[in-house]
Amino acid sequence: MDIENKISLVKKPPTEELIQEDELKNLFETNQSPKHYIGIEMSGKLHLGSLLITGFKINDFIKAGIQSSVYLADWHSYINDKFEGNWDRIKQVTNYYEEAFKFFCPGVNIVKSNSLYHNNDEYWMNLIKFSKHMTLSRAVRCLTIMGRTDKDQLSLSQYLYPSMQAVDIKELDLDIVHAGTDQRKIHMLVREVFPKMNWKVPVAVHQHLIPGLSKAEEQQDTAFTKMSKSNAKNSIFIHDSEDEINSKIKTGWCPEKISDNNPILEYCKYILFHESDTFTIERPSKFGGDMSFSNYQELESDYIDGKIHPLDLKLSVGRKINDIISPIRAHFSNKSELFSSI
Repeated sequence: MDIENKISLVKKPPTEELIQEDELKNLFETNQSPKHYIGIEMSGKLHLGSLLITGFKINDFIKAGIQSSVYLADWHSYINDKFEGNWDRIKQVTNYYEEAFKFFCPGVNIVKSNSLYHNNDEYWMNLIKFSKHMTLSRAVRCLTIMGRTDKDQLSLSQYLYPSMQAVDIKELDLDIVHAGTDQRKIHMLVREVFPKMNWKVPVAVHQHLIPGLSKAEEQQDTAFTKMSKSNAKNSIFIHDSEDEINSKIKTGWCPEKISDNNPILEYCKYILFHESDTFTIERPSKFGGDMSFSNYQELESDYIDGKIHPLDLKLSVGRKINDIISPIRAHFSNKSELFSSI
């Protein structure tokens, strides 16, 4: 595969930002198999955003010849009080995430922070060295990466989180770091501090975060509407039955003729069209018959023009999402012990 095609795969949606494209081009010119990772904190059952969107992007990296890793941040989950800080539950859910990503992203490497840190004196020395380049106020500004904003409610360990995340990147010897747009601050910190320490500076790739099913202002945090594991009605999980998927999508926010902040259209753009060049809305002949689209722009245009009824769109999206989830659901049908505690 030539370099331009590799770059196109890295930039393919759901990628929203690439820092910097010229660095990526140089990386491909000098390294046949660069190292990539995405770090994931365990927090609940996997859904469209946490497995499908992320997994699609990981598969893009793998297709581009990149050594791709999912870094399962079990210690970070513990620091961030996931599962009430119960280490046994965190370990169980870590195994569940590992099983899911190995199934959905064949060829991906799995790394756990517990293994990375074990008997690793160099990691802890580098943590101190990196932290000497940070102020407390800078650490506080980065705490949004863990979904925390109230510094008065934090434990001392949580202030270590940004430095740990940065030194993870150094320890894994990464060429490309990948995350949702909510993780941008830590990557910019890395790109600022690593040159001062003569550490390799990675290219940063930030992907789109898909919204939950609710209208944006109905969510608890109106400024940030990504699909959340904590709100079952607002999320489509990889274990949902076909009936559950269809029921949730039928009640999802999908205003007629409006594409902005429309979660159903976002699922078309970032899920359905990522895996297929066509999408068909099935309709009875008395309502005009089926409508087929060869790209998202055509679909969005017809929706804005009122040529597509929201219910017809929802029914077809539900069917296609179920087709994608069905093999994942089947894979976990006899592995419920991996996620029963969530």
